[in-house]
Formats: sequence, C-alpha cells, structure tokens
Amino acid sequence: MPLRGQKARILVVDDDEKERLSLCQMIASIGYATETARDGEEALEKLGATIIDVIVTDLMMPRMDGFKLLKTLLERGEQTPAIVLTAFGSMDHAVSIVHDLRAFWFLEKPALTSALATLLERAIQHKNLLNQTARLQRQLSNQGVLGDLVGGSAAMREVFSLIQQAAPTTASVLITGESGTGKERVAAAIHGLSPRASGPFVAVNCAALPETLIESELFGHEKGSYTGAFARHAGCFEQAHQGTLLLDEIGEMPLAMQTRLLRVLEDSKIRRLGGNMEISVDVRILAATNRPTRESLDQKTLREDLYYRLNVFHIHLPPLRHRKEDIPALADAILHDVNRKNDCRISELHPATLERLVNYNWPGNIRELRNVLERAAILAKEGVLRVEHLPGTFGIVVHPAQQVSSARPAAAGINLEAGKPLNELEKAYIRLTLQSTNNNKKRAAEILGISLRTLHNRLAAFAEEERKTGVAEASAAGSGPG
Repeated sequence: MPLRGQKARILVVDDDEKERLSLCQMIASIGYATETARDGEEALEKLGATIIDVIVTDLMMPRMDGFKLLKTLLERGEQTPAIVLTAFGSMDHAVSIVHDLRAFWFLEKPALTSALATLLERAIQHKNLLNQTARLQRQLSNQGVLGDLVGGSAAMREVFSLIQQAAPTTASVLITGESGTGKERVAAAIHGLSPRASGPFVAVNCAALPETLIESELFGHEKGSYTGAFARHAGCFEQAHQGTLLLDEIGEMPLAMQTRLLRVLEDSKIRRLGGNMEISVDVRILAATNRPTRESLDQKTLREDLYYRLNVFHIHLPPLRHRKEDIPALADAILHDVNRKNDCRISELHPATLERLVNYNWPGNIRELRNVLERAAILAKEGVLRVEHLPGTFGIVVHPAQQVSSARPAAAGINLEAGKPLNELEKAYIRLTLQSTNNNKKRAAEILGISLRTLHNRLAAFAEEERKTGVAEASAAGSGPG
C-alpha cells in the first residue's frame, strides 16, 4: 500500500522492450510509478526487493512465462493483484487464467489507456483493502481488537467474524444492541473493511431529527422549498454517495418516511424536497436500533417490509454485563484515549478499582464505562487509578448478611433480616442505588429496571410515609404524661 503522497508502483512484465516502454509511458501518463521485468523470474526478484502494488504481465515470455509466474504467486500466497495482457481472440483462455490462477483481470492487446486506467484503479483499491484486512486480522488475533472495537470474549469474536463476512459485500446490515454497546463503531468497522472505505461514512440519528426536518436531512432540499430554506442542501444520501450511510435508531423514524426510504432503497434514486428531478445515488445502507426488533414490529413502529429489506445481514452486540471478561482490555483502551484527549498520565488501574469495574453490571454499557473512567482519570491526573477516584459507592456489592454500619447513613447498606417489611427493603435498596449514582435518578431508574416516573412516585410515597410517621410520633409524644 503506497504511503500518503507516494504514487502507486506498477510492475510491467514483458520480454518485448518496445511493449514494455509503451506500457510504462501509458502508465506514467495515468499517474503511477513503474518498474519493469523481462520475464517471470526477473519479476519475482523485483517483487522480493520492491513494494509493488499491481503487476501487469504478458503471457508468452522466455525462461518463466506469465502462466508460471501467476502459478508461483498463487502458491506463495502473494496477494499483489495481476492484470494479464492477452492477444485478441483468446478471451476464453484469459477468463480461465483469471479463475484458475487468480489473476485480478485481463486486458486485450493493444491496451487502451482508459481501460488500463480503470483496471489499475480498481486493482489498487483491491490491494489496499487486502492490506487493511490483513492488518486488522493480525491486530484481532494478537489483541482482540478490530478497528475501534475491543474484546477477546467469545461473544465479541463472533461479532468480529460477522463484520469481516459482511464488510466485502454490498448487503444491507441491521445492527442491534442496547444503547452504549458500540453499534456505530461496528458500522464504521464494516465501512472501513469494505471496498467503499475510501468513500464517505455518514451516520444520522433518526431519533434526534424532528419529524418536520427528517425528509430534508435525508434527501436534501431545494432553495425556497420551505420557510428558512435559503440555499440548496444536499441530504445524507447525497453526502454518502459512493460510501456508506448508517441510519441509527431506525425504529424511531416516522412511518411515512419509512415508506419513502423503502422506495429509495429499491430504486437508488432520491428527490430533494421541493425538487422535480430524481438523483441517482450509490450508497450502502447500514441500520441500527437499540429496541428489540420484534417489539418494534409488533407495535407497528417499524415497517415489516423495511425490516426485511434492511435485515439482509444481522449483527447483534452483546451488553457489557454479558462479556465482563472484556472489561480489562476495554478499560486499557479507553484510558489510553482519555490520557491523549485530557492530557492525563494514568499508568494503570489498581486491582481493587478493576474489581469494582468488573463487579458492576453497566446498564449504560461501554458508553457508561467510558464516562466513569474519564471522570476518574481527570480526578487522578496521573499514576494509578484508585477506588477513591470512582464516584461515591460505585460498584459496591451488597451481600445478604451485610449490616448497616453506624458510621454510614442508613442507605449505605441493606440488612436482610427475616421479618423486615418488604417496603423497608425496597426503600433501602432504592436509596442505596441513588447514592451509588450520585443521586442521578435517570441512571438509578435504569439500574432498578423501572421508569423514571415510577421512581419519582416511589420516592414521593416514601417521603409521604415518613411525614405521616413523623406526625404520628410527634402527636404521641405530645399526648404523653406532662
């Protein structure tokens, strides 16, 4: 793969000096650097000494001909794509070479500049993709890392395998998983491993777009199409042309817009809001949702025909609580990033800190892990990240026999004695959860598995109960002997 700013290097293999010179001049005019070889043996020497991006080879040569050269490259596992030059009328033979000897493609003599330019461009893209895939494969096998995704657990290795299978295709992919599990990172990894990697990657959150603006954001609008449309706007589909578009939270898209989206996916044509002409777009679609798809289909928030159109390939991301063995590697990767972004110098996690992280169930998944570690790193600044840098009673496991310490407020533990009323245990557990989240009621409700409204109602009931108890006790004290 050529370094940035360097020209791709093409190896021209032909025993005819005039043919070599002519091809080299043609390739130089296209914008590539060239190396030459008189036959297969010299070509193998050049491949061993120089980085070559594409081979352009004749078939009939002395010593080692093109057939033997291609066969040797195949046996060695050499991945440099080869374009075979073939004489007019031997098309069947050329196709056989492409199939049996794994040549990239063939070109009839005399080669046209435009045809050679197109083939070289595609061959170089193919080589770059192979190089990137090989690098990520090595990274994955050595470190359990694929792009920005980290994990050596069986669940994540399955995700990595699915990404690598889906990436080279043009199939739509539906990515599911709870909020914070890394669905956008999966989409980015698919794009990065695909033949579209050099094109744009555009992500749009359907849940974050007001219903009045979603059509404009997706498909664009013409100047004057509505109040405030002061200029023509290219929508996400146009922005992602020849690249990849991620439609995040697809189940939150209005049904009317889902109908129009389905038509676009089938025809690959869009029409800007206020426009009267169709525009062809070449976009690969990925979609993501944090809601169970069966639930979305049953509740009619996701069209069934759109679901089947998007769910050609399905990748489900497991929640962090189901792959806790990945937490040490995730924490290490996050801290490395946090150190860089916040000018911190955290060297490692204290064992007790790591134990807290592993014992916690992470309702917010990797996003919550990142938030906790970033806050702790900013507090610690440098050195070892210790338990005291974590928020409050974060990650404390409450055991059944644990007694309430007199040095702590009553909500710091739960005493599970037989005969205690259920509402007292509920009250203590809710208050302990609130304390562990620094009184973040939304997060506490997620941990408790109840809605925020239910949590507010429970807290109000507790307060009312305590008020009545206080009034009753004061009344009893006032009516005693004076």
